[in-house]
Amino acid sequence: MAFIRYVSPDALAPAERVDDPDHIIQIHSVHPAVMRGHHGLYRELMHQPGPLTRRERELIAVRVSGLNGCHY
Repeated sequence: MAFIRYVSPDALAPAERVDDPDHIIQIHSVHPAVMRGHHGLYRELMHQPGPLTRRERELIAVRVSGLNGCHY
């Protein structure tokens, strides 16, 4: 399993933080602009209206993660 150090949200300036404790988002904390961009993309894809339901999107994400051997 890979280990990538990340910056604790408490160590970031409030403007650089995102309100999401998931490690896949926080791993980008070493570059806050990238973290905010990734979080924005995630929120748009998973939470905004679209042709798939939120449940369908989550099921696809879980299946792809499983196929890729990801534990999250």
